[in-house]
Amino acid sequence: MQTTLRFSTAGSVDDGKSTLIGRLLFDTNGAYDDQIEAVRNSKVNRSGRELDLSLLTDGLRAEREQGITIDVAYRFFATAKRRFRIADTPGHEQYTRNMATGASTSDAAIILVDAIKGVSRQTLRHATISSLLGIEHLIFAVNKMDAMDWREDVYAGICAELRRHCSRWPGARLHYLPVSALDGDNVARRGGRAAWYNGPSLLDLIETLEISPAPAPFRFPVQYVIRPGDGFRGFAGRVASGTVAPGDTVAVLPSGRRATVRGVHTFDGPQPAAHEGQSVTLILDEEVDISRGDLISLDRARPELSRHLEADLVWMAEEPLDLNFPYLLRAATRELSAMVSSIHWSLDPATGEQLPAHTAQLNDILRISLETTQPLAFDPYSRCRETGSFILIHPRTNRTIAAGMIVRGRPQQDQKDARLAFDLGPVTPGERAERYGHLPAVVSSPNPDLLERQLFEHGALVVRWPSAPPPGLESTGAIIIAPGGLLVPEHGALEFLENAGILIRRENFKSGEGI
Repeated sequence: MQTTLRFSTAGSVDDGKSTLIGRLLFDTNGAYDDQIEAVRNSKVNRSGRELDLSLLTDGLRAEREQGITIDVAYRFFATAKRRFRIADTPGHEQYTRNMATGASTSDAAIILVDAIKGVSRQTLRHATISSLLGIEHLIFAVNKMDAMDWREDVYAGICAELRRHCSRWPGARLHYLPVSALDGDNVARRGGRAAWYNGPSLLDLIETLEISPAPAPFRFPVQYVIRPGDGFRGFAGRVASGTVAPGDTVAVLPSGRRATVRGVHTFDGPQPAAHEGQSVTLILDEEVDISRGDLISLDRARPELSRHLEADLVWMAEEPLDLNFPYLLRAATRELSAMVSSIHWSLDPATGEQLPAHTAQLNDILRISLETTQPLAFDPYSRCRETGSFILIHPRTNRTIAAGMIVRGRPQQDQKDARLAFDLGPVTPGERAERYGHLPAVVSSPNPDLLERQLFEHGALVVRWPSAPPPGLESTGAIIIAPGGLLVPEHGALEFLENAGILIRRENFKSGEGI
C-alpha cells in the first residue's frame, strides 16, 4: 500500500521554490497536458526557456505579474513508490504567515538556498518555524548550482554554514543536496555535472523518507452534538489521534466526567473502532453533559488540564502584541478568552539568540506565558499536534493574529501571580467578554429605548446612563448607552456594533448544543 508524504517548500524570495516544484511535477508527469499547454502559451516567462515551470504553481494573477508566490499552492502527484501532497509556500517575509500555514500539516520541508546569495535570514527563519511546527525532515536544497558552475566549494560552504545553526532545530533530521531546478539536475533524476556528489536526487530522497510520528493517545475534539430524536444522542468529530472502541472508558474534559463508549458510528453504520483521521460519531452509555469544544480522551491517558500555559508563538499580525488585551484562543474545537501574561524571549532567526522582548511585531517568534479564562485540555505540541496547537484571534476583527505551539503547562508555583486568576482572584475583562459576548463601550442612539431592547435581547450587559458615565463604569464590561457615545444607527444596530468590533461574532466559532 502506498503511503502519502506531505511536504512543503520554504526559503527566501527568488530561491526557486515554484520552479523546483514545477520541475518535479513536469518530470514525474504530475502536471496535466492542459496545464502545460497553458504555461506554454502564457505571456509571462521569466525563465528564458521554452517553459516557465514556476507558473505551474504560481496560480494567482498577482503572483504571475510580480513573479513571487503569495498564497499557499497545494499540488498532488504520485510515483510508483509513493503519493505526495506539496504545499508551495511564499518566501517573501511579508507572507511568512502563509508559509507557517502550509508547513503546519507537513511531514517534511524542502528549504531552498540560493547558491548565488547563500544562506539568508529568511532561510533560517523558515527552518526555525518548520522545526517549531514539529516537521521531522528538513531538506536543504542548494539551488541554482548551474549558475555557480557546480562548484563543490560553494555547496560545501553553504552546508557548513547551515550546520552551524543546526542546534536550533532539535529533533529534526537534516538532509543536504545540490540541485538545478531550471535544468532539472538532481530533482527527479541524478545530473551528470556534479561528479563529486554521490547522494540521491530529490525525488529519490522523498520517495524513501521514513516518517515516524510519535504515538499519541486517543483524543477526540467534539464538533457537534447530534440529537435527531428517539432518544439518540451522539457526539460527532474527527479523531485527532489514537484509537477508541466500544467498551473503552473515556473521560470528558474539562468536566472530568467518565463514561463508557457504547458505539462508534459513521455514514456506513456501526464500526468496531475509530482511528486517527476518521470522522465518526461516538455514543456513550451515560447522559454526560457534552458540547462543542469539549475533548474526549481515554480515561487512563488523559491530557493535561490548565489555564496557565507556556508556548512558542509565531506572530502573524501587523499590529503589535498587546499584553493587556483579551484575545480569543481557538484550540481544536474549543474557543475561549486568553491573555498573554509575559514574554520570555524573542528569537533572532539569523543568530538563534534569545532576546528580551516586551511586545511582538509581524513574523516574530516568541516564547510566552499564556493564561486562559477557563481550563484548557491540551497535550504538549511535541506529543500531539492537534491538541498542542492553537491560534489567537482578535475579537474585534476576527483576524488570525498568531499561531502557537504549547510547550508545557505552567508549574503550579508560577501561578500565584496570574493576572487572570479566577479561582480566588477578581473577575477579569477577558472573563466578562467571554460571558457577555462583547467588549465594553459607550454608545448613543437616536432611539435609545430600541437599542437597549435589542442589546438586552441579544444577551448583552447593557446600562442606560443619563449623562457622561462616571469613571470605572466601563470596567464592569457593560455597553453603556449615554450622551456623547459612539453613534449607533437605528437600523442595523447589531451589525454596526459587530463591524465596530464591540459585539463578538460568536457564531463564527460555536455551533452544536449540549444535552
